[in-house]
Amino acid sequence: MDNRISELRRTIRALRVSMREAEAIMHEQINRAEDCSFVAQEVIKMRSVMGLLAKERIALGDHEPILVNNVFIPRRRPARKPVAAPSPAAESVFRPRLVARA
Repeated sequence: MDNRISELRRTIRALRVSMREAEAIMHEQINRAEDCSFVAQEVIKMRSVMGLLAKERIALGDHEPILVNNVFIPRRRPARKPVAAPSPAAESVFRPRLVARA
């Protein structure tokens, strides 16, 4: 029974690291405006597996927290897009014209 708890703890620890890496990849894809649906589905699958492992671990009587080395990935601020000044040609096309009335 004790071996099963140790095995569950190792699996949960590895799964947490994998989830953090997948979430970091997903955030990078979001920042680049790419499709991240595949990675998001994988993270959801990992969460469902994590839930089952956690329930099994608690059913075996293990209530101690599982510590994972912090894999801190700093979040970058979104890049500011420079505001382009309108070109003179576009300005003259959209400028209202005054017409003298008689």
